[in-house]
Amino acid sequence: MEKLIRKFSDIHISDVDIVGGKNASLGEMFSSLASKGIAVPDGFATTAAAFDLFLSHNGLANSIREYLRHLDRDDFSNLNDTGSRIRELLSDTILPERLMLSVKAAYRELCGNDDSAVAVRSSATAEDLPSASFAGQHDSFLNITGETALLEAIKKCYVSLYTNRAIKYREENGFDHLDVRLSVGVQKMVRSDKASSGVIFTLEPESGFKDIIHISGVWGLGENMVQGTVTPDTWMVFKPMLAAGKNAVIQKKRGAMETRMVYDDIHPNKIVSSELPQANRDSFTLSEAEVLQLAKWALDIEAHYHLPMDIEWAKDGISQQLYIIQARPETVHHGQNPLLVRQYHLSGKGTVLASGEAIGRSVRTGIARLVESPAMAGKLAPGDIIVTDITSPDWDPLLKRSGGIITNKGGRTSHAAIVAREAGVPAIVGCGNATTGITDGDTITIACCEGKTGHVYAGKIDYKETVTDLKGLTRPSSPKVMMIGSDPEKAFELSFFPNDGIGLLRLEFIIMHSIGIHPMALADFDNLKDAMVKDSINMMTNGEADKQVYFINRLAEGIAAFGAAFYPKEVIVRMSDFKTNEYAGLLGGKDFEPVEENPMIGFRGASRYYHPLYQKGFEMECRAVAKVRHEMGLENIKVMIPFCRTTGEAKKVIEVMGENGLVQGMHGLDIYMMAEIPANVILAKEFAELFDGFSIGSNDLTQLTLGIDRDSALLKELFSEENEAVKISIRQLIRAAHAAGKKIGLCGQAASDIPSFAAFLKEEGIDSISFNPDALLQGISLLNAASAESASVSHEKINSPEIPHHS
Repeated sequence: MEKLIRKFSDIHISDVDIVGGKNASLGEMFSSLASKGIAVPDGFATTAAAFDLFLSHNGLANSIREYLRHLDRDDFSNLNDTGSRIRELLSDTILPERLMLSVKAAYRELCGNDDSAVAVRSSATAEDLPSASFAGQHDSFLNITGETALLEAIKKCYVSLYTNRAIKYREENGFDHLDVRLSVGVQKMVRSDKASSGVIFTLEPESGFKDIIHISGVWGLGENMVQGTVTPDTWMVFKPMLAAGKNAVIQKKRGAMETRMVYDDIHPNKIVSSELPQANRDSFTLSEAEVLQLAKWALDIEAHYHLPMDIEWAKDGISQQLYIIQARPETVHHGQNPLLVRQYHLSGKGTVLASGEAIGRSVRTGIARLVESPAMAGKLAPGDIIVTDITSPDWDPLLKRSGGIITNKGGRTSHAAIVAREAGVPAIVGCGNATTGITDGDTITIACCEGKTGHVYAGKIDYKETVTDLKGLTRPSSPKVMMIGSDPEKAFELSFFPNDGIGLLRLEFIIMHSIGIHPMALADFDNLKDAMVKDSINMMTNGEADKQVYFINRLAEGIAAFGAAFYPKEVIVRMSDFKTNEYAGLLGGKDFEPVEENPMIGFRGASRYYHPLYQKGFEMECRAVAKVRHEMGLENIKVMIPFCRTTGEAKKVIEVMGENGLVQGMHGLDIYMMAEIPANVILAKEFAELFDGFSIGSNDLTQLTLGIDRDSALLKELFSEENEAVKISIRQLIRAAHAAGKKIGLCGQAASDIPSFAAFLKEEGIDSISFNPDALLQGISLLNAASAESASVSHEKINSPEIPHHS
């Protein structure tokens, strides 16, 4: 006689056909991972045999099959009626006595004589396969107390095998309904309603980058996160540095939570929303030690399963103990071809109707359909874009017919976001005003290709989709092909492109978009005179007392995203290179910036770093880089100094850097110089004695060599990197660098636009070229063509005089 109950200690991952994927995974962790310190609440599961007994005892199989025979499998027009009839059929039954007695005995063995609270979860025997996830298709019940309530919850789980969404999901994935059985997991309750809970992905959920552990958390029960009614706290942990024992939390962001989901005092198994105390709103749901503990557990779980995992965690507010309560294979990125790169570029912009968090990277144009509930399914044509307040698993059949999803509420781990990823459609969640800003029936364009913030544009916006198969694409053996970076939100996505690292990371972009405040306004906050500016800064920094620490942490996180994404390849961070008019545009900036007639050749670059007007700001930049290198362990981060006019100021800058944690040569720290001034060419030998290498800034070098404002429309025809004087300067820099045994690269657009210029750089033996991401593949193509040509054709070199070194 087959067993009706299995203890978690007797369950392994091979038992999916007996207890379903969810329970098999719980049993596997409970029985096999406890030795690694992973805490999983104890429990038991009803088996597939128990479900078969339930069906046969009540004579249900033939009736279910008959109802399903009439299901409209084209449009699912009668799905609601079919599901309702089957659920009613199952509800009007009783559990077999043998099953009831087995459940009661197992409950007593688990909980003793106390009516302890348990979680009762559905687990289908075909679920959580790498290619398909049944997550959210069936019902679960929490905080169930006593034998009678437990038996009622088990039957409700059985009934939920035939929710509308589950029926449609099985149809879409080719499962025979009667071949799928339901196991019910009964697990000791974790009182996360008195603490916090959340989700872990063992990869970066948007890009699929596999060296990141992404943790999110909310106060109270996780239902708030699934519904998207709050924005969770999030952390990114870098696996290699976690294994190395470093502070591997490379990014963290506090969410926005005004409520939490808890159990009702009067009806203990009913979940209600409760106002969140201010103290909780102002603090993270986990300490950094707890984040690292969960990350280590996640790493062990992933290693055990040999798959990226989707994990649920909970913290018990009574014992303060962390637990893993579920783990399943991550399905969104499973089986995707990492060598097939899709890029989307808008050809224009329009009126922005709503903005929120972008899910995915694509663009879609369609008809907006304001939908209040799944009952409005008849209003939706395939490809229409759903606009609504919030979604739940009941919405799945609608969402998977849509061309895109837009919600007022939600975050990256909300139900709408999860379904959008699985369905491969763009979504913008947490807009706030989507249902008021967008009109039903209008044509809209949903754009998720512009970073983490997605925009809904009025009307049809044309866009270009580029699909590149990187399979077989070879990079030249020399020079190295590097990238120009600026936006941390795109770092992980860019890492999939063929590259040898980041040759130029623009620090000012991170300051502008991730911080938005003038560094000196934070360094000298207490002395700011404008009360409105101080109030705005307080709001933007969440009231943090130490404004410099706020700047350092935010800047470090932006740098660390690139350091981790391209690890262990070199990532060269150019210290900030705003001009004074650009710095003045930052919040609080006007009080600290002089007004210049020509900022392009004014108070910029190295000259700022040791000057009293900005030295405190530069020191904060240095401390941010030092944090990334020393605390986070990302020693692939190197530093570059822009617009360095004299060797004297080079020495001053290097001294200031050393005083703020960036000692040249220590732990492999290279300090490079941006070579972009004629003086850098003339004194290349002398500068090479101070710096570890050069990166030619071709735009500024061309501008200053030819005396042409690079922004001048009148003189744009004369502005050319192929000008003989510019090429002589570049050649001289390359030769001087190599003579000194130093590396030299170039950052600029010309190498990807002009075949002859790319060939010139290769012929002169430059060590690396850094391309903008959208020009990278074209640049590789030009370099490969130059390699082929140089192999068969003898090039005539420019016969130019050597520029003598100044001594």
